Amino acid sequence: MAVATFYGLPFTLILSILVLAITFPSVTARAFFVFGDSLVDNGNNNYLATSARADSPPYGIDYPTHRPTGRFSNGFNMPDLISQRMGAEPTLPYLSPQLRGQRLLVGANFASAGIGILNDTGAQFANIIRMPLQLEYFRQYQQRVSGLIGASQTKKLVKNALVLMTLGGNDFVNNYYLVPFSARSRQYALPNYVRFIISEYKKILMKLYNLGARRVLVTGTGPLGCVPAELAQRSQNGECAAELQRAAQLFNPQLYQMLDDLNSKIGSHVFIKVNSKKMHSDFISDPRAYGFVSSKIACCGQGPYNGLGLCTQLSNLCANRDLYVFWDPFHPSERANKIIVEQMMTGSTEYMHPMNLSTILALDSQN
Repeated sequence: MAVATFYGLPFTLILSILVLAITFPSVTARAFFVFGDSLVDNGNNNYLATSARADSPPYGIDYPTHRPTGRFSNGFNMPDLISQRMGAEPTLPYLSPQLRGQRLLVGANFASAGIGILNDTGAQFANIIRMPLQLEYFRQYQQRVSGLIGASQTKKLVKNALVLMTLGGNDFVNNYYLVPFSARSRQYALPNYVRFIISEYKKILMKLYNLGARRVLVTGTGPLGCVPAELAQRSQNGECAAELQRAAQLFNPQLYQMLDDLNSKIGSHVFIKVNSKKMHSDFISDPRAYGFVSSKIACCGQGPYNGLGLCTQLSNLCANRDLYVFWDPFHPSERANKIIVEQMMTGSTEYMHPMNLSTILALDSQN
């Protein structure tokens, strides 16, 4: 019996190739995965019964829809701006029902406001996605994508992806220093606590590596004592809160040393140091040089420095968000985030070590 052919190839072979192409679509754009806390959460907590949510006005006032999205920002946050610089669409929250089909190939955001390195951090927020669950969701994500493009292509997608990890601040603000004589402060002197959370962070990063991540931006903590919330509670004359500043000064160098140690052990620059403290300190110490009128007063809030309580429709609200470093008592404004991401893209090794994001993207595009 004659076999039907098309350009010399058996028709059944052509059909098989077409079925495989439909079943396993090609992956071209670089995926982006986000892990961490409220600095990078883009809406996961909207799907959870927790008080750590940014789903009410005036959050999102400067977002394209002018509506709250779950981002702790007046507009775009850091992951959004990184996606824009990569020429990609923003990642969706992992819990979003819209994250399915081809949208999975863009990546996913697993971050959850309130969480920290330690599982007891943010206990007051109850139902949030702590790091073990964020990593479990990443494993589940890979299973879902394998059903879409196959196991080998999924492994390649994850290996080639960019990953952002932002953790640590809440382990001080929402744990060690949350209340006087907190459980952790009774258990550890500050230097010992920092060593403890660094050791726990190392375990998290190795689990992420074992799940396939090979290019991970790891942010240090910003100047924790300089945020409006801490100024309102701990500052006498507008100076940054000394104890929280000391915490950041202890944490960041040990974090960067730990990343160096991991990279040496692995034999590759998997983990990239992001000097968030330097980035923030630039415009906190000299806001007018960056076009801000204030680095102490939050745009949205109440009380001293607009630093008490939550940002709500009843709060004081500045008219021009671009003039303020801080949007609410804890989180940078969209414009401040743009400056931070610009430093991530083009900054010297003082900001990004061993290389900035533009160099990473150019280097990896050649592989």
